[in-house]
Amino acid sequence: MVASEVFEGERGRLTNIAARILGDRHEAEDVVQLAWIRLHENTAQLDSAAAWLTTVTTRLCLDRLRARIPEPADTAEAHDVAASLEPGPEEAALHRESVGQALHVVVDRLTPNERVAWVLHESFGFDFDSIGEILDRTPSAARKLASRARAKVADAERGGPETDQQVVDAFMAAARGSDLMRLLTLLAPGATVSADAAAIAAGTPTRIEGREAVAGFFNGSAHAALPALVDGRPGAAWFNRGQAMVAFDFTVADGVVEAIVFRAEPEVLAAIVRRPVVRDTPGATAE
Repeated sequence: MVASEVFEGERGRLTNIAARILGDRHEAEDVVQLAWIRLHENTAQLDSAAAWLTTVTTRLCLDRLRARIPEPADTAEAHDVAASLEPGPEEAALHRESVGQALHVVVDRLTPNERVAWVLHESFGFDFDSIGEILDRTPSAARKLASRARAKVADAERGGPETDQQVVDAFMAAARGSDLMRLLTLLAPGATVSADAAAIAAGTPTRIEGREAVAGFFNGSAHAALPALVDGRPGAAWFNRGQAMVAFDFTVADGVVEAIVFRAEPEVLAAIVRRPVVRDTPGATAE
């Protein structure tokens, strides 16, 4: 297939990517035209012209963003948080639209690299290996860029970061309500469930790994669990006649659940304290 045919087949997709990144369709069309010129001038053998065009288009967008948005050095500390889901066509369209609206709100709060990583991952489903190659970063660094961008967008959409207690209560409400999509959005990609020896003896799973597996385990369950403080942190516990039998010890970072540990050591259960649900938690109901 000649270069012009490859380009025409990719033009619409490239323009959509550039428009999401730059927030301006006319500018996006200019960038894609520049990508065509570079393809026309290229003399090297390409393994994948489509991938090459995607990289060139994205880097041209980065150049334009960097010309108008100062980019600070990437910070080393960042929690890995959720990657996007793989919804059906209608849900994907709605998701892409919401991503575009959120991007407009936080355009001045994202660095160019954050913006590119987030748009490519959230809107177009690029994996972090591919994003890392485009940005000349490791996959881990690309994931962290998208993580920081997601956190900034979430803060802008809700007017500030959710507390750990709100996240825990929203998660438990989604579990009881069989709201699988909500559970997935509240879990980090690498979320895990584990348990201490006492909890395993009581019948809890030894270990569950991955957002989808954890969400599937909790979906429609935990009806008997009540909000509690576990070692002073927001969590939940199964109670029997007023006595805590198994505690849910949550680790929350950047608005998502990274880990849940089932704990049943006597000293932990003896210190469990009931607490109220945060009433303004999305998806939560008062106990």
